[in-house]
Amino acid sequence: MKTVLIITDNLPDQINGVVTTYKNIETIARNDGYHFVYIDPREFRHVGLFVYPEVKLAWVRKIGKKIRKIQPNHIHIATEGPIGLAAKVWCDRKKFSYTTSYHTRFPEAIKKLLGIPEFITWSYIRWFHKKSSTVFTTTETMVGELKEHKFHSEVIPWSSGVDREIFNTDAATEDLTGCYPVLLCVSRISKEKNLEDFCSLEYPGATKILVGDGPHRKELEKNYPDVVFTGFKTGKELAKYYANADVFVFPSRWETFGIVMIEAMACGTPVAAYPEDGPLDVIEEGKTGYTDKDLRTAIHRCLGINRNKVLKHSAKWSWENCWNIFKERLVKV
Repeated sequence: MKTVLIITDNLPDQINGVVTTYKNIETIARNDGYHFVYIDPREFRHVGLFVYPEVKLAWVRKIGKKIRKIQPNHIHIATEGPIGLAAKVWCDRKKFSYTTSYHTRFPEAIKKLLGIPEFITWSYIRWFHKKSSTVFTTTETMVGELKEHKFHSEVIPWSSGVDREIFNTDAATEDLTGCYPVLLCVSRISKEKNLEDFCSLEYPGATKILVGDGPHRKELEKNYPDVVFTGFKTGKELAKYYANADVFVFPSRWETFGIVMIEAMACGTPVAAYPEDGPLDVIEEGKTGYTDKDLRTAIHRCLGINRNKVLKHSAKWSWENCWNIFKERLVKV
């Protein structure tokens, strides 16, 4: 077995697109003769960021010793936080080759959470990925954006996938509310996700369900008592919500991809979103959903899409393809 070391600032039980991606390709990689090992916050003392507890700040010590002990064939640095930073510096000093990935609009998120100007963060991001053999990002649009920000490393699109044993139409039998339409949003509940636009939507007869949790939940529950808040859901239970919703609403304006959109499509549910990067790369207009500057217009148009058409056009998203792209770009340490 070849050992792939994944270095990340995420804990394995966190619910986000980064963790979901590596968990899913790890299973396929094992069947292909590759073994994933992680260096993550569990290896160090760590605390949650005061404005966003899900983001972990680790006190990183002796990361080189940990890397040498693992003796990986390949190194991939998945995040730009303290652990990823320590690994990058050590690998550069030892002249170890590695790949990196850009999953999240880091500068925009930092500005939203901490007020730090984007030009400062972009300088850091450029430097962080400068010596990466390959930078994996989510879509062709993001490749272009990183090139505009003067990335000189090779940058390639790295599509996500769906576990179709979980996310499918099998659960599409349960009436969640007895109302029509059922509008669903699945997200970490944090300020940068623009969830107020979903919660404040006025659509005749609609029931709005928000699946997820996070630091902004209490405020939203207080301000929008008409919205059903379920907390985090995973696996088959989450698939039930996707499959029984009439429209999946994606209000975020700064995602690089949005795995939740393709999970909804795999359950036959069309997606309504703003015409922003992420949705524009994922949604096929009139086939898997609609984008519009007015979410209500996008929702109305989505209600006219045949769910079988959504299911058919969602078939291109697969974790097997995601792993193959990743495997082809791995470099020997």
